[in-house]
Amino acid sequence: MPATDEQADGAHQLTIGEAAERTGLTRKAIRLYEHKGLLPPARRSNAGYRLYSADDLAVLGFIRRARALDLHLDEIGDILDLQRGGEQPCGHVLGILDTRIAEIDRTIADLSELRQSLSMARKAASADQSRGQHAVVCQLIEDRNNRPGTRS
Repeated sequence: MPATDEQADGAHQLTIGEAAERTGLTRKAIRLYEHKGLLPPARRSNAGYRLYSADDLAVLGFIRRARALDLHLDEIGDILDLQRGGEQPCGHVLGILDTRIAEIDRTIADLSELRQSLSMARKAASADQSRGQHAVVCQLIEDRNNRPGTRS
């Protein structure tokens, strides 16, 4: 009896469902990563099912951890390409992480500024309301709705 693809390399191959269960990813995500080239094309069983090796599971685990750090798929692909090319991608990864940290710092600063603006508007609205005046916040909303080109 000829060896099936599942037995051809002597290693146990997992179906996409089993790979998804072991890695904590969805089947859809695994197919996407394969489509994007992050994962080599899956071998197929005689019945046409995708089959994944232990090496594939290691790559999927890496992708999952990298996504948990909010790395983009193209960045993950670059890292995998470097590693597959025999290079140590650590310097590249550090650069990506530094960029991501700087982006987060900018976002935090922007959100902090927005929070301060909202707090000031809220305090002004409370002060006006306690004096029996219309709240600044309500006037801002009313002014916005009365501008040309805005919907009510």
